[in-house]
Amino acid sequence: MTTTRIGNYGFGARLGITRYQLDNGLGLLVLVDPSAPVVCYQTWFAVGSRHEHEGKTGIAHLLEHLMFNETRNLPYGEFDKQVEAAGAESNAATFLDWTFYTVSLPADALPLIMTLESERMSNLVLRDPQVQSEREVVANERRQTVDDDVDGAVTERLYKEAFRRHGYRWPTIGFMADIEGLTTADCRRHYDTYYAPNNATLVVVGDLDEAALLRAAEEHYGHLQPSEIPAENAEPEPPQTAERRLSMRLPTASPKLVMGYRCPALGDADHPVLVLLNEILFGGRASRVHRRLVQELELASEAHGSVGHFRDPSLYDIYIAARPGQDLAPVQAALDAVFEQVVAESVTEAELERAQARVELATLQGLETASGKAEQIGFYDTVLGEPGALFGRLDAFRSATREAIHEAAKRYLMRQSRTVIELVPEEGDGP
Repeated sequence: MTTTRIGNYGFGARLGITRYQLDNGLGLLVLVDPSAPVVCYQTWFAVGSRHEHEGKTGIAHLLEHLMFNETRNLPYGEFDKQVEAAGAESNAATFLDWTFYTVSLPADALPLIMTLESERMSNLVLRDPQVQSEREVVANERRQTVDDDVDGAVTERLYKEAFRRHGYRWPTIGFMADIEGLTTADCRRHYDTYYAPNNATLVVVGDLDEAALLRAAEEHYGHLQPSEIPAENAEPEPPQTAERRLSMRLPTASPKLVMGYRCPALGDADHPVLVLLNEILFGGRASRVHRRLVQELELASEAHGSVGHFRDPSLYDIYIAARPGQDLAPVQAALDAVFEQVVAESVTEAELERAQARVELATLQGLETASGKAEQIGFYDTVLGEPGALFGRLDAFRSATREAIHEAAKRYLMRQSRTVIELVPEEGDGP
């Protein structure tokens, strides 16, 4: 087994990332940072809920749960026990484009963590009792976060209405009927297919010996065999040419307006510009929407916006909580008026500078820890194939112009390309 050095990438002014690849296809991204005696060890798999199929939604998330169970050489609970005994913390996450596992640890615990992570990547035990138990856990999680949660239910419906073909219409947690129907064979197939070295990248950041890390990677992962990754059947979402609008009645204290405009993919040049526009519209108490709807007209109590950070074009999500008893028609009219103004006229230089400062600060704050650095490296590598892309985005934020933001407003804030859900309290559910 040999390891090939693929290339180097800058990561800010003083740090750099080196990419390696084992013969079996396993990727390895290393950033040496001796500023603190800690390491973050992450395993990223290029699979998420977008790769699922009708009737089998939720399987990526279910397997994430199962990865903390028994392995061939570790009884149930032993993984967590050894991680905690080493003074480390572990977690995991699944979303539309990816799944990743993370461990933050003292630097001297790195050999142990590599042993544990390679073990569950290659020797996971999947039997009916374990799968049934975790299926029940996930079903209960869905009840709490979707079925019995107003915001979760509306968000799921928004994406289901906005996407008719693309896999982004699948909720990551899965539909309840699908969760209940997932079998041990389904989980085994998903594990054997996607949890293979040629679909995985290790991201290791912190106080470490790079040469020793490479030798350990060959020792612990070199025996793993690559799998045949199926070609993704990602159907492009057809252009939306007319507004989609529906109403939902749920037990909520106040009406809510939830909207999704079409937005570009993360790698599109328009994406950082739209992020700045969103900051001008929704970023804090000085933003346009908060000032107009919350402070001046007193129509709403909350106003939020978020631009989707995904591999393919997705949604610019908008959430407005009206005041209790407030009709949603004036809220919609007031919001549309704010959007029409930013489409008609350029934002001010002061607004642009404020948005740039806020976005840059939030971005850099996420890099204060080894885990923050590792997560950004793994995310941008998995979604864009560029582990250091975050700093390119910072440059794009800094160089954005009022004219570019104006063009983005005209291009993306179009009524015919939005999906709108009016959430109305059920009868008797007043404040």
